[in-house]
Amino acid sequence: MKFRMKITVCMVWLLALAFGLGGGLLITLNFSSGFQREKDAALSAYKMVLNTLRVVDELGQAPDHSNLTEALGQMDSQGVTGLSALRLGYDDQALYEENPRGIDLSEPMETREGQGSLSVVRDIYGGRHIRISAVLSTANDSLRLDQCYDIDAIYQQRSEQLKIYRRVFVMISALGAALCWGLAYWLTRPLSALSAASKRFAAGDLSYRARIMAGDEVGLLTEDFNAMAGKIESNIREIRDAAARQEAFMGNFAHEMKNPMTAIIGYAELIRSQTLSEREQMDAANYIFSEGKRLESLSLKLLDIIVLKKKEVAFVPVRPAQLVGGMVRYLERVYAEQGIVLQYRCEEGECLMEPDLVKTLLVNILDNARKAMDGGGNIYIVSQMLPDGCLIRVLDTGRGIPETEITHITEAFYRVDKSRSRAQGGVGLGLALCKSIITAHGGEITVADHAPHGTVFTFTIPIEEVELHE
Repeated sequence: MKFRMKITVCMVWLLALAFGLGGGLLITLNFSSGFQREKDAALSAYKMVLNTLRVVDELGQAPDHSNLTEALGQMDSQGVTGLSALRLGYDDQALYEENPRGIDLSEPMETREGQGSLSVVRDIYGGRHIRISAVLSTANDSLRLDQCYDIDAIYQQRSEQLKIYRRVFVMISALGAALCWGLAYWLTRPLSALSAASKRFAAGDLSYRARIMAGDEVGLLTEDFNAMAGKIESNIREIRDAAARQEAFMGNFAHEMKNPMTAIIGYAELIRSQTLSEREQMDAANYIFSEGKRLESLSLKLLDIIVLKKKEVAFVPVRPAQLVGGMVRYLERVYAEQGIVLQYRCEEGECLMEPDLVKTLLVNILDNARKAMDGGGNIYIVSQMLPDGCLIRVLDTGRGIPETEITHITEAFYRVDKSRSRAQGGVGLGLALCKSIITAHGGEITVADHAPHGTVFTFTIPIEEVELHE
């Protein structure tokens, strides 16, 4: 059963219960009040007849009680008593009896002197009467006086009231059911909207949100649902992006492995199956060697990335100025052959790091800068000591990186200029390795344009030692 129907049924049931109890109580109270009035009237008539008979008996006694029967006849004929039945006599013999409705008065009732016993009896037609039986003590003996007072009118009135009440009850119930259904629909409309939203969300429409239709608990529930839906949508988007990156990673990895392997196999087959000149053999061997070195570089960088994600790194105090200065002195002659000038400015101080990894980081960043400067240029390395670590910045005057590409360059196998990078031996793993190294140190790496030309790489290394977790 739907919640809306449950609300309707409960409200109709409560309405019917309240109306039924209220109507039944009202009819019962009205009947009780009417019955009490009739009872009081019957007792009043009983007292009048009883007192009259006592007076008649005191005024003139008759052995056969004819004076009493005559008095009863006169009162009955004149309608003074208002009784539906009247009997005077002994238990087994009636001296006077007027009983047109055929009420059974033969059964004696327990009575005491001066007090009457009261009960409700029926006549042969089904009518109801109040029967009062009392003892009348005369000078000679005691007689039983039975009086019946018609109260069938109040029972008929109650029956009519019950018939009217049933009709009204049915009408009120039907109208109440319609009103309750409308009220339940209005109350559950926000829940219906929330249910529809959850179905659309489950069907794949992750951007759909439920409309907040109330400011109560249902409204709060809708807000929580929308917040949950937004979080799920964000998580699913991240999962899809991660899956897409993973798929791209595997595709790029397979591609990068396939090309050199195909070349190596091809040249090896050429050397094995054909007679080549010494020059041709040397060219084939050189190509196999270069492609092998490219595979070696690829495997080592992938291995470094995997190891950095699973292995804890031991940090030692290192002077960044000394580390950078040593690298510049080692590389400046090689870079000078390509028209590139290496310069550095470093502040004195110490920072916790793994020196070999940081050297690898700087080599990859410098190599990336070198590949971006075909006609030569300048590369600047600046290190600055911070209260909580150190900051190293590498600036170049190369081609720069488009703004749309900056967010992707640290992804594995991603290359801004694919044809140029491949020609220069790049596979798009250098900057991904840099990111892994900085992550291992608990720092951050950022990339930005260096106006008017070039790129600036900035990374920070905290002074505190960090723990890596798998």
